[in-house]
Amino acid sequence: MRFNTAPAPHLAPTASTRRIMQWVLLAMAPGVAAQLWQFGPGVLINLALAIAIALLAESAMLRLRARHSRAGLSDWSAVLTAALLAVSLPPIAPWWITVFGTLFAVVIGKQLYGGLGYNPFNPAMVGYAVLLISFPKAMTAWLPPTDLAAASLGLLDAWNAIVHRAGPDGSSFDALAMATPLDTLKTQLGLGRTMDEIQSGALFGALAGKGWQWVNLGYLAGGLWLLRRGLIAWQIPAGFLAALGALSLGFFLLEPETYPTPLFHLLGGATMLGAFFIATDPVTASTTPKGRLIYGALIGSLVFVIRSWGGYPDGVAFAVLLLNLAAPTIDHYTRPRVYGHPGCT
Repeated sequence: MRFNTAPAPHLAPTASTRRIMQWVLLAMAPGVAAQLWQFGPGVLINLALAIAIALLAESAMLRLRARHSRAGLSDWSAVLTAALLAVSLPPIAPWWITVFGTLFAVVIGKQLYGGLGYNPFNPAMVGYAVLLISFPKAMTAWLPPTDLAAASLGLLDAWNAIVHRAGPDGSSFDALAMATPLDTLKTQLGLGRTMDEIQSGALFGALAGKGWQWVNLGYLAGGLWLLRRGLIAWQIPAGFLAALGALSLGFFLLEPETYPTPLFHLLGGATMLGAFFIATDPVTASTTPKGRLIYGALIGSLVFVIRSWGGYPDGVAFAVLLLNLAAPTIDHYTRPRVYGHPGCT
């Protein structure tokens, strides 16, 4: 009789890297659908362009590194990086913004560190942060959501805006764009207006910013599905959202005329995308159970600090990158006790 044997620990992996990446992409679908509904088909153009450039860049870098490009591309990690970056960009961002950010994410943020499993920083957020610092005006030019606009752009209009920088019916491109609720809040508070005055404006809905509340609910639904499938650990999103919610609630109760409600923070900007899809990256995040809680809580705290007192309206990308840098130290000081060592029972 012949027995199939394998080295310890004798347990086959429950899912391959490729399958995990595909599941994460599938979980993004409700959030992407909400963005498509609220901000038009520009998000689909961004996705297609970013994915194409990411695959080309990944293939070229693998060949330069004398690696098998087919095996490297088959894990879908480049596709996921491109998707995370694309949905973070304004739906009418110039085409070269998407191309440059994707190239930077894949080439500099991932492959120059050694590829998947070796990059210390989340590649998508590396690309996004570089774009935000380099091209702040283009990165804040969002369309008004469907909840606010009389009509959304069609696919051809979105293509013309992205490629030719032209609005529909000969209108100027600048006439299409507007500030996000987070950006508006920061600007108006700087002008001395109160929260009641700001939130009475057209940009703010029942829960948070119009359009953005549905996008965040979409990514929340996808994130909860990832948790149910066991693809991500609960500690990071729980720590992220608990810290952001607790800080925003505390400051709102102290100064409601200066700070928005916790719901505005939790359902605004890139909160749910960051909590479930970006901060949970297994390569760059903390890996110990206690460390994940601390890691997530520090990201949530930094997001609140940057939104409230920083120079940018949202702070998810910067908070994640800073904690990527701190993740090894957090893991070092939160290592679980090893059975058989002194102090174990």
